[in-house]
Amino acid sequence: MPKKGANISLSSYDDIFETDASRAEAKQERIQSISILDLVPFENHPFKVVDDEAMLRTTESIAQYGVLTPIIARPLEDGGYEIISGHRRVHAAEAAGLDEVPVIVRDMTDDEATVLMVDSNLQRESILPSERAFAYKMKLEAMKHQGVKDEQTSSQVGMKLQTMDVIGKEAGDSRNQVHRYIRLTNLIPDLLEMVDQKQISFNPAVELSYLKSEEQEVFMEAMDLAQTAPSLSQAQRMKKLSQEGGFTLDAVREIMTEVKKGDLERVTFRNETLRKYFPKSYSTQQMQDTIIKLLEQWQKRKQRDQGR
Repeated sequence: MPKKGANISLSSYDDIFETDASRAEAKQERIQSISILDLVPFENHPFKVVDDEAMLRTTESIAQYGVLTPIIARPLEDGGYEIISGHRRVHAAEAAGLDEVPVIVRDMTDDEATVLMVDSNLQRESILPSERAFAYKMKLEAMKHQGVKDEQTSSQVGMKLQTMDVIGKEAGDSRNQVHRYIRLTNLIPDLLEMVDQKQISFNPAVELSYLKSEEQEVFMEAMDLAQTAPSLSQAQRMKKLSQEGGFTLDAVREIMTEVKKGDLERVTFRNETLRKYFPKSYSTQQMQDTIIKLLEQWQKRKQRDQGR
């Protein structure tokens, strides 16, 4: 018999009748309706939320049908929730006049949240180079913190993959391409904006990322003076100048004012310059065909005149 006064632990009524299924159900994530005011953006979120045509369409859709795909967020220690996936939907919902949105609340570490934030946003059709660059960089750092080794084995090919290989495979890019995108994060903001605006091509931009910040400022001045964007060859030569300690405004301006080989071989016209000479119904191909025919006629007439 137990001793008198001994401590006996009694299970509660709920514990006795709670089943494994009910305990599992309690742990399942549920969609909650949460005030937009309680949602805050992910810290250092690299994906831009802008009021473009796509956002307008999203806003109109949400105004008509509501938010069909729940936001994913994690609870914050000081209250409120940090958005992991759904920044654009929250912005559109607010623009549509909604006070609350459906949210899946999920407990996650900083690294887990970063990886999910990047992966969910990389599914978008249109992503700016700067967005992809910082997303890859954030995911790389998070995966290293999580302990993803540089020797993760691929079951398909039986070879060891480095972390960048894993990131590239999941995003549909090669390891080298992931590395090149991450290089873009070394560009000063004004230069990176030019890459986003397609004023500077991707490959030359990667080469320019090796320049020091102050050298990038000098390059921008030279580019403004030359009124032209650098070719890959020009960017590579400027990178070499930097490595050899010969990077000056005069040297860069000399490179930037060169006549590119492609400029010698190509003649271009703005569409609006030619459009006034053709019927509105003409396609670009019809305009091109007509120009070629007229040039052929001009050439034949010129040859006849020379033969007289």
